[in-house]
Amino acid sequence: MDRVPILKLGDILIVSIQIDLQDQGVLALQEDLADKVVATGARGVIIDITAVEIVDSFIGRMLATIAAISRMLDAETVVVGMRPAVAITLVELGLSLGGVRTALNLEKGVALLNHLEGAQIATAVR
Repeated sequence: MDRVPILKLGDILIVSIQIDLQDQGVLALQEDLADKVVATGARGVIIDITAVEIVDSFIGRMLATIAAISRMLDAETVVVGMRPAVAITLVELGLSLGGVRTALNLEKGVALLNHLEGAQIATAVR
């Protein structure tokens, strides 16, 4: 079974999905990512789905579940690289990906996480 690599950039973890994920692969990714968030103290997770051409309800649930797990471990999740056809499919399937933030690309995803952290610091200081 192929594992999805998890890269670390500062306090952000980057997951680039380049393969079709089946049930076992998703479970492995969820476990690997949760372990890595705890081990590194990451504050953010970026999931790059640029290479994903087809999204079904399974992939949609996977993204929402990963975001929920990360949030419970004090890390925000941003999905980047979504193609227009993928966004349309998700809406047509009725999958809003609750709790999952999106950005057009990796650069904007990192900027969003930095903005969120700045907002949290400002709120904590008040």
